[in-house]
Amino acid sequence: MSNRLKRAAVILMAAFLACAGCGKKDAANPKQDVTAGSVNSVGAVSADNTAGSDSGALSDSDTAGDANSSEGSGADGSVDEKDKDIAILFTSDVHCGMDQGFGYAGVEQIRTKYNDDGYITLLVDNGDAIQGEPVGTVSKGEAIIDLMNALHYDVAIPGNHEFDYGMEQFLGLTEKADFPYISCNFNKEGELVFDPYVIKEAGKYRIGFVGITTPCTLTSSTPRYFQDDDGNFIYGFMQDKSGEKLYEAVQSAVDSARAAGADYVIVMGHIGGEAEAEPYRYMDIIEHTSGIDVFLDGHSHDRDQASVFSADGKEVPRVACGTKLNGIGYVKISSKDGQIQTGVYKWDNDVSAQSLLGVDNDAARAVREENDKLNDKLNEVVASTSVKLTINDPEEVDDEGKPVRLVRRAETNMGDLCADAYREQAGSDIAFINGGGVRAEINEGDVTLGDILKVHPYGNYLCMVNVTGQQILDALEWGARKTPGETGAFLQVSGLTYEVDTDIESSCREDDNGLFVKVAGKYRVKNVKVGDEPLDLKKKYTLASHNYMLKNCGDGFSMFEDCELLLDEVMLDNQVLINYITETLGGVVGEEYSDPRGQGRIVLLSKEEDDQTQ
Repeated sequence: MSNRLKRAAVILMAAFLACAGCGKKDAANPKQDVTAGSVNSVGAVSADNTAGSDSGALSDSDTAGDANSSEGSGADGSVDEKDKDIAILFTSDVHCGMDQGFGYAGVEQIRTKYNDDGYITLLVDNGDAIQGEPVGTVSKGEAIIDLMNALHYDVAIPGNHEFDYGMEQFLGLTEKADFPYISCNFNKEGELVFDPYVIKEAGKYRIGFVGITTPCTLTSSTPRYFQDDDGNFIYGFMQDKSGEKLYEAVQSAVDSARAAGADYVIVMGHIGGEAEAEPYRYMDIIEHTSGIDVFLDGHSHDRDQASVFSADGKEVPRVACGTKLNGIGYVKISSKDGQIQTGVYKWDNDVSAQSLLGVDNDAARAVREENDKLNDKLNEVVASTSVKLTINDPEEVDDEGKPVRLVRRAETNMGDLCADAYREQAGSDIAFINGGGVRAEINEGDVTLGDILKVHPYGNYLCMVNVTGQQILDALEWGARKTPGETGAFLQVSGLTYEVDTDIESSCREDDNGLFVKVAGKYRVKNVKVGDEPLDLKKKYTLASHNYMLKNCGDGFSMFEDCELLLDEVMLDNQVLINYITETLGGVVGEEYSDPRGQGRIVLLSKEEDDQTQ
């Protein structure tokens, strides 16, 4: 390593520890108990499967730290491998944020620093790495796998968004990866797709990693990707209403890893702690299993450190590391006494660590190469806007001071714009856009292809169907079932207006796959008008949206499954928005979209709030 890089390493680590060193804790006495953050999730799928046999594990002769021949050695190279401490670094929910937060350059720099300090290191990823930014959309995830190979990741698990480019594409990417994917519950017709666990030898210890993928994947990705040509689910995640199938799969994998000689078992879970996901939350899994030493968690995008008692009364630390590389989690294992420390390094600055500190290593150069491939296309200016188009609440922030995602629970001007684009381009009576599909804001000024790709990063297609007024009402009710809480199913609309009475408890019912079944009681949604006319429940309307919702039951919208298809995947979602802005609006988004809270199409009613204001 050059002197310049050594100095950069020292500076970078000093900054990392200054902003996050207080995050570590001793697993032997984990007193912190923090509730995890929230993220939209729905549903489950039934699947019969038995997991975790010894034959399902990767070879236990895998050796940690083989990415670098000098990995883990001290300055004089005299320390015996058996006497070296272990450092397991983990990332999660990177969502293509390769140069955000710490950036992949920061990940490499931290690992290099640990290696230089004499640790044996492992690097693992907890899912949702390949989707979320244009680099993922354009390359269908391949660019991120190339970068993970360059960083010498040791193990990864699939998150729900690993499937967003289709099953064939994801499975192809796992073949391209130089590291194994593991999951003890992802199965096809009862047979595990990946090995349930892998054991890595590191110094004197054999460390077992068990993978778990959220059972909410079926409706937080695209349901059709998990079905055969006849619409039958052939892929699943071992769900039932009780959660017992999932717990059994995890316990079987943990027991098998122990039987294969694992000294420690570390669960890698893309699970989260959102209340709506019960019984599939990290605390549910820990409470119903035994033998887990540490639970590395993702999916919720939080960085909370918690402790939960397992079925055998052991206190198990749960560690999470946020999203977009704003955190890097760690587990340290002492070679002297076997004690475990867990924690997370945090980076909350607006500028990335790579940019601020001038980090220039192999990862930084690889990231630059990927960016260079995209720049010409993504920097093409396709339109402009005279107003800021938002998805976030202009005032409210969460516990970490970050903006609240308003588009998932109320109307925004960006939601209005996207829905208007779909309705105008399709020529439909009504248009719906799920709030979870509107992913980014656009600032005032020039609008580039990259800006629009960030708004609609999933590559969905415009479709139009014939629907009844009853189906429209059911869809609005399903989308508003969590309001005023967040859900990606919340509907931004065009061509109609509606109210949501949040004092009425939702009576929506769903099946084991998380798909809408019926409204069992009183509707929260009321006063729906199409144009100036009340919604007629028996009348037919044309509805524009994307294939994710209208054809694939995305976010659980099953009420449209058998509707007459009038337009079938005629245009990419980002092209819909480009055409609307450049052609219909004459190339400028104007004052009609100036209010960040939209044009008053969606009104939330609450007697409690009204009483408080009187």
